Amino acid sequence: MAVDIHQHNKERIGVFRSALYDCDATMLKQQLHEVFAPKCEIHLAFPFEDLDGPDALFEQAYQPLLKAVPDLERRDYIVMAGESLGNHWVGCAGFYTGVFEHAWLDIPPTQHAVAMRYHEFFRIEEGQVVEMQALWDIPEVMMQANAWPMTPSLGVEWLVPGPATQDGIVTTPYDTAKSDASVQLVGAMLTALKRSPQGVEAMELDRYWHPKMFWYGPAGIGTSRRISGFRNWHQIPFLKAMPDRDAILDAGAFFGDGDYVGYTAWPGMHMTITGDGWLGIAPSKQKITMRSLDFWRCKDNLIRENWVLVDLLHVYDQIGVDVFSRMRELTYARQPRI
Repeated sequence: MAVDIHQHNKERIGVFRSALYDCDATMLKQQLHEVFAPKCEIHLAFPFEDLDGPDALFEQAYQPLLKAVPDLERRDYIVMAGESLGNHWVGCAGFYTGVFEHAWLDIPPTQHAVAMRYHEFFRIEEGQVVEMQALWDIPEVMMQANAWPMTPSLGVEWLVPGPATQDGIVTTPYDTAKSDASVQLVGAMLTALKRSPQGVEAMELDRYWHPKMFWYGPAGIGTSRRISGFRNWHQIPFLKAMPDRDAILDAGAFFGDGDYVGYTAWPGMHMTITGDGWLGIAPSKQKITMRSLDFWRCKDNLIRENWVLVDLLHVYDQIGVDVFSRMRELTYARQPRI
């Protein structure tokens, strides 16, 4: 029987997932070495940026997070795998949780449970992770600590749920036909979105999206329900500000696994801020790139759910706004004194 390479790769990532579910800080560094290649490329959300290998991933990312959240627990609700441009990938979505006991990135602790969404993609060669592209929704932690210093979200901020069908952790044998059909559906939808200058009718949203769709955006943008919610609380402000936005699909990983489709690239979009209306950012005519890591769930040839994380802190950094400095000013009375 032929080896299902995608199931095999998900099992390898399962070792990493398990290490962070019942997380032991004293063992985690060694466990990371079991899964990650020594010279693995690590791309994380701002302010972590690019790290070199599993030691840096542990020391610069997980170790400080574990100090802040000693009972850290990883919870996945999507684990999928596939092939893109000759490379094998595994994509995971979920959230880290635990009690926020000590400051992290100068975000004041709450002494309460906290949840931080992640989208993490892993490129695997010969059973080892050779590249990781991941977004952690750090603004979500700021909001739970009453420390978000930027504009309020137009959408709803809440604990984003996993798939309604509760089948996001795909364990069935790889179904090439279904996976290809899902990729074709999402790809056609993304192509139609490029016709936005011709008007909303040209994008044919009703053709691709379920009437009861959910669009789960990042903290700072929020969640929208139905096409009308997606249009009002995300798409209209986004396109008004950056009508020339364009996805870089041919430079990323775009793959399916049954009803699920994943996309990652570093970066995944480029655009120019020429209009007002998005995140309160002035129309500076500045060119920026955007890291947007996405998952879609398809059903009956329509997209029912879409999980989206955007590195908003990186966007603000590109336009010269230091969100962490503003946060420290906002929380001055809660910052530690030497």
